[in-house]
Amino acid sequence: MNKKEFEIHDLSAELEKEFGKPGTPERAEFDERAYAFYTGQLILDARKSEKITQLELAKRLGVDKSYISKIENGIVNPSVGFFYRIMNALNLRIEITRQVG
Repeated sequence: MNKKEFEIHDLSAELEKEFGKPGTPERAEFDERAYAFYTGQLILDARKSEKITQLELAKRLGVDKSYISKIENGIVNPSVGFFYRIMNALNLRIEITRQVG
């Protein structure tokens, strides 16, 4: 096996190298895309756990199926209000907690 395959990298340094330092426009753009992707994955997993289709979720929310697909694929980042509507439609609740430490 090649030793390089097992090297440990500093993730922060890699992100800075690829997308710029925190606070730069490039890094902010990357962060927004990452948040949209993560939000989409949360919704996709929750929808599948509820065993409903994109079409059924769209009907519950009064939107097109394509809009749900765009959210789940990280193309569109829903507003906070719409995110709460999605969570309600999936019978989920949001809990905000303070980090310890």
